[in-house]
Amino acid sequence: MRVLPRINISRGAVVHVLILLALLFIAVSFSASENPLRVDLRNSVFDQFNRMFPRDATDMITIIDIDEKSLEQYGQWPWPRNTMAKLVDRLSAMGAKVIAFDGVLAEEDRASPDHFYKMLPENLQGKLSSLKDIDYDDIFAQAIKQSKVFVTGFTYGRSDRTANKPLDKGRLLMRSDVSAEFLKHARHFSAAAVNLPEFSQEAAGNGSFMAQPDQDGVLRRTGMIFTDGKKLYPSLGLEALRVALTGRKGTIRVADTPQDKRKSIDTNFRIVVGHKIIPVESNGIMNVYYRYFCNEDDMKNGVLPCDREDYLSAAKVLNDETWKEERRAVEGKIILIGASAEGLKDLRSTALQPFRPGVEVHANVIEQVLQGKYLLRPAITQVAEIDFILALGLLFILSSAFIGVVLSLIVCLTMMGAAVFFALWMYVDYGLLIDPVYPSLAVLTIFIASTILSYARVEARRKQTRTAFGMYVAKDVLRELEKNPDKLKLGGENRELSVMFTDIRKFTSISEGLGPQELIQLMNEFLTAMTDIVMRHQGTVDKYIGDAMMAFWNAPRDVDGHEEKACRAALHMQKALEPINEKIKARAQEEGKQPILLNAGIGINTGLCSVGNMGSKQRFAYSALGDAVNLASRLEGLTKQYGVNILIGEGTAQKAHHLASLELDMVRVVGKKEPVRIFALFGDEARAQSEDFMKWKALHQGFLETYRARKFDEAQESLKSWLCSERGRSPGSQLKSPTRTM
Repeated sequence: MRVLPRINISRGAVVHVLILLALLFIAVSFSASENPLRVDLRNSVFDQFNRMFPRDATDMITIIDIDEKSLEQYGQWPWPRNTMAKLVDRLSAMGAKVIAFDGVLAEEDRASPDHFYKMLPENLQGKLSSLKDIDYDDIFAQAIKQSKVFVTGFTYGRSDRTANKPLDKGRLLMRSDVSAEFLKHARHFSAAAVNLPEFSQEAAGNGSFMAQPDQDGVLRRTGMIFTDGKKLYPSLGLEALRVALTGRKGTIRVADTPQDKRKSIDTNFRIVVGHKIIPVESNGIMNVYYRYFCNEDDMKNGVLPCDREDYLSAAKVLNDETWKEERRAVEGKIILIGASAEGLKDLRSTALQPFRPGVEVHANVIEQVLQGKYLLRPAITQVAEIDFILALGLLFILSSAFIGVVLSLIVCLTMMGAAVFFALWMYVDYGLLIDPVYPSLAVLTIFIASTILSYARVEARRKQTRTAFGMYVAKDVLRELEKNPDKLKLGGENRELSVMFTDIRKFTSISEGLGPQELIQLMNEFLTAMTDIVMRHQGTVDKYIGDAMMAFWNAPRDVDGHEEKACRAALHMQKALEPINEKIKARAQEEGKQPILLNAGIGINTGLCSVGNMGSKQRFAYSALGDAVNLASRLEGLTKQYGVNILIGEGTAQKAHHLASLELDMVRVVGKKEPVRIFALFGDEARAQSEDFMKWKALHQGFLETYRARKFDEAQESLKSWLCSERGRSPGSQLKSPTRTM
């Protein structure tokens, strides 16, 4: 029987996969979310698509613009109704196919002569009785009636005027079950701002121009059908289309999409106007596919990509001398009357531009229906986005252990580019709104997370290796080798180092009284404490030699004030022995033995050394050699003979002069003719500045001067008086002063 190889899956790999799967689940869940962040991102993507590929222009619509020039010539808005009647008469005479008014005239005309007549005193009414028969509102209503193609509008009204209901022309036809769906889901209003009844009654149609922008203030969608909860009303654009395509008495049919004709990208309902089919859901909302509508200023400034003028100033139509010359801009077209004047506050932000006249929204809706170009986002588009995230996300999760980062990045970027290309293709050719950005960002996030987790796992293994390797090599040496792997070969450099040797005194006696395990434990405690102190003071531990330890400062990295740091480390080492000795006392007391306490001798010297990787090609270590190293070792040995714990060389003492140190002697190193000065270190700067130490230092200096002047009697007397002095009784009271040869 063939035995399959065992697959070892580390705990880190399992955690890696679980984190990525959780991230994938969050990405998929958020993709279909209506969270404002998700919605804003999706909308901004579709806006950018619209800016990149705006809808093609046609010559089917003209906007009659109540612009600044018109207000300058004919006064502030609203104009007298006889002026509005003149405008409608002119447009009808010019051959307008439909005239839709994007506004509401809800109040009686106060400029009308009959209104003026009612305000006159009775004695004047008889003289001006002819005024009472001139009603501008009636004139405007007659103009609407005679045009036969005028469409009025209504919008949201004040909440305290719920009795205001728009006139229902009864042109929406649908089955009761379809009507119930739209009554439930269509955009709702509780009150409406409506025109005077005579205007709407005489009009060929009446529709809503209620606008509801998205949360960022951009108007991307518009309702085609509205409801007050009891009836359904068409939009202004839909009514204009009805009159244009089916005539004044024509109807609009709303039905569900037949199952046998329905495709995966079809909507559930359709609005049929003449031969045009508008795909909608039960909310009656349509995505607006914008193109640039340009006025005279836009053409002059060249800011917008315009090749024709879509606006016609109302002033040109009202001008008695030139209005016939503008017939070409009106004849056979759908005419929308709107306002671009800033003071009239009918400005909207669209997917293409901010602050455009609101009438452009209706113009875009009407024109895209005539072109049959719609922007749809059926459920299949969301499924496609989720499938993209799932497929690529799982690909990266499962393949991250087998393919490299570079190849994964190439695949990720390639698929992101393909997603963008596919979404643009679907947008331009089929009008489908597919968001490639969020799925791409989700996949990129999973890829980055996978890369980071893989890097973290590799780094964890490296750290484990470094930790193990650091047991054999100083951490600074290890870091230096990591930065400069070329240094991992034989060779070195000359540097000034402060070198320390430390050794346990009477180690043989101590070891004889302990078992192997106890001895190892004691040495581990001692060397661990000493090593921690060296590293805290930025030193490098070179090696352990039985109960001894060698360390140095200023290599492999520069250490400012390395002489002082070495001295402070030595002082802390002496204090660190106290808790270890307390344990020894407690252990000896339990065993009924006499404790043998630890006492370490420390030698420190500063000088030029050769430092680097030394040994053989098969095995080498980072270490230091030189006379300065030898002197430090010998100073450690002399601590016993001089009866002190810490001895430092002259170079070290000069750089750490503010610490509490005393010159002891001059010694001659083997192989050297000139003797060197050695110093005992007793404490830090606080000790050095104490009154007792300063007196002691003065007495000691005097002793050295008489001794070296060969005034031995005076030196002896000085020494006796010092030893007998109460102040002289200190750790230095047993100093010996022979001249030694090392």
